[in-house]
Amino acid sequence: MQREKIRAAVVQAGSIPFDTAATMDKALGLVARCAERGIELAVFPEAFLGGYPKGITFGALVGARRPEGREWFARYAAAAIAVPGPETEAFGQACARARLHAVIGVIERDGGTLYCTALLFGADGALLGRHRKLMPTAAERLVWGYGDGSTLPVVDTPLGRLGAVICWENYMPMLRMAMYAKGVELYCAPTADDRDTWLPSMQMIALEGRCFVLSACQHVTRGAYPDDYPCELSNDPSFVLMRGGSCIVAPLGGVLVAPHFEGEAILEAELDPQEIVRGKYDFDVAGHYARPDVFRLSVNEAAQPPVAFGVRGSD
Repeated sequence: MQREKIRAAVVQAGSIPFDTAATMDKALGLVARCAERGIELAVFPEAFLGGYPKGITFGALVGARRPEGREWFARYAAAAIAVPGPETEAFGQACARARLHAVIGVIERDGGTLYCTALLFGADGALLGRHRKLMPTAAERLVWGYGDGSTLPVVDTPLGRLGAVICWENYMPMLRMAMYAKGVELYCAPTADDRDTWLPSMQMIALEGRCFVLSACQHVTRGAYPDDYPCELSNDPSFVLMRGGSCIVAPLGGVLVAPHFEGEAILEAELDPQEIVRGKYDFDVAGHYARPDVFRLSVNEAAQPPVAFGVRGSD
């Protein structure tokens, strides 16, 4: 059965770091704006709720951590959210009012650990899935924990099979292959990468997976952060810390939404699900173009808690 075309958007907007309530209000307003424009799927940037800590060292040196860095980590942890929690409930309710499917990047607090997480919401407001970033990049590892294979969802929706991969995880070939094998059709890539090289990376993934790729990046200036934020890049309030570059790419690599670097915007495109079918005519990397007799991937989707209670040891 031929599916109807989808009105989708990438939401290029900056969060208000260290002020979750204000960022939440902004997110709800953006959802309402999507509804006004008839958008059915919206992808928000990485770490939109909770904030991306661009340019801060958190007082970390090899062999030492400064007290002021611990204070900034405490402030950052206070801005993170529980999943599920009041913020996910409010965002889900907004999606239900808007009849909007959405993917949004958050900083998730679980016990004493923070995770860079992507949340998938249905148009009925349900939290459909959660993906914790498997491999934080470089200094992100100071403040974010590692996800495991238990949060690699690709979920069925009326729009198609929806999944999310965060920022430089997109450069992990085996993770991409796992997503393709799960049948991802709407491949969402919340990111903090605003370089010119990001678009060709997204085009390659669209071509490789024969899927739509929707990537959202923040456009945010130093002025959005607290005045006392110890940014190593600049203290000029007008300095652009992330310049956007959000984009949407079709299954054969065509650019439906070109990277936008001129401030905040809701960038729309019409997606034709039949393009996925046409694309897989000659290339299905998890199907007829695979060679499992030569190459095979094993994915461990079990949760990896550090302590397991009630498990008997071997005699």
